[in-house]
Amino acid sequence: MTTAVAIAVVMLVLTVTNVWVHLGPSGVHLVTGPLAALLLLLVGRAAALTWPELGLGSQTLLRGAQVAVAAAAAVVIVYAIGVAIPFTRGAFRDTRYRLGLGAALYLSLVAIPLGTVLFEEVAFRSVLWGLLARDLGVATATAVSACLFGLWHVLPALDLARTHTSVRGPAAAGRRRVAITVLATIVFTTIAGVVFAELRRRSGSLVAPFGLHWATNGLGVLAAARVWAISPGGVATPGASAPVGVVTQPAWQRIVKRLWSKGS
Repeated sequence: MTTAVAIAVVMLVLTVTNVWVHLGPSGVHLVTGPLAALLLLLVGRAAALTWPELGLGSQTLLRGAQVAVAAAAAVVIVYAIGVAIPFTRGAFRDTRYRLGLGAALYLSLVAIPLGTVLFEEVAFRSVLWGLLARDLGVATATAVSACLFGLWHVLPALDLARTHTSVRGPAAAGRRRVAITVLATIVFTTIAGVVFAELRRRSGSLVAPFGLHWATNGLGVLAAARVWAISPGGVATPGASAPVGVVTQPAWQRIVKRLWSKGS
């Protein structure tokens, strides 16, 4: 399989998966992510990418794990501070994560890593990045994969505008606020895509960006559930709990967007 054909297949799988995750039945999303990730890995191998080029080489596994643990520890510190400070605590008030401990743990430790992070890392930082880096260079691979990663989050941004109290305010989000939320989401997730790609490049392993990606999303759910538990004020949106496999919005992005919205 040529690189061009492989990239076209990756883009097709990304498009179908993004629509399916947000519009299809939520009960199958936990299976969709791993199956789609496996399909993309087969595409990468058919395009003659080696396991190291996919970020899955055994030689870099330990280094990737070390970076992942350090990144997750940094996220824990940031989120702990964010939950402790009243001003930033509001950034965690996403009604999708107004959950009990058991549901929050399941979402954080099972649904998010399998239904969201695994697929996104394989798609953007393993197969797509590997194909582009081999033929067009690392800089192009990072830029293109990061921009596509930003655009991938348009539908989650619409969900955020509907369910997050610090974004939508006391009433339903207006068009201007939704537009700001979508634009901010694209910008910040593109930047996140650059960071994830750089971790993958420097460590040589997909484990490194996987760790940081899971920490920002999965630990964000636990932080949000904790905030709702200690300060349950506010009205939840009916039926707004996060379906399994839906791309979640990391709390650090919500903090920055909240500051942006305050200033606009």
